[in-house]
Amino acid sequence: MNTHTETTHGNTPELSRRGFLFNSLGATLSATAVALLAGRPSLLHAGGAPAAAANGDIRILNTALAAEREAVAAYQLGAESALLNRDVLKVAIKFQDHHKAHADLLGSTIRTLGGEPAEPPDRYNFPTSALRQQNDVLSFAAGLERGAVSAYAGAIPLFAERDLSKAAASILADEAMHWAILRQVLGMDPVPDAFYS
Repeated sequence: MNTHTETTHGNTPELSRRGFLFNSLGATLSATAVALLAGRPSLLHAGGAPAAAANGDIRILNTALAAEREAVAAYQLGAESALLNRDVLKVAIKFQDHHKAHADLLGSTIRTLGGEPAEPPDRYNFPTSALRQQNDVLSFAAGLERGAVSAYAGAIPLFAERDLSKAAASILADEAMHWAILRQVLGMDPVPDAFYS
């Protein structure tokens, strides 16, 4: 995977990821949601072709797969930057491992449903020139995780398979924890408001 990237065109990481996700059906998932869908053979016709409802969910899953691959690449960029101290690097790699597991399961679930996983891009449009110190990398990652929270919130009503909506709500909480941890490491209030907007 090519992790060398170009800078964004004036977009913050949060807005860049949010725009990417919402322009591609506005959803992201994780292993829990995919596991629920993968265990529902009723979504497939007897001949193995996806049902109409599953077709829409496959598109959302492919959008999620693209987002997970983007996150893997972003954390790789941070890991290779030599800007993270040892303890922070361990957490970044752990978060990246979560995204890798999600991507692997998303790809296999798309195939199970009769779809084809979308190919990843050759490169990502990350703000590499703005990453000069550890806090720059952490702010970038926090923006991506906040974008994921927004995407999960937008995905909940989109699924034809309602179990996926429940799972997306659960995974939204996980992404929010990632975001809160990154905010705390940055010296920010990890949970600034009673309601997310």
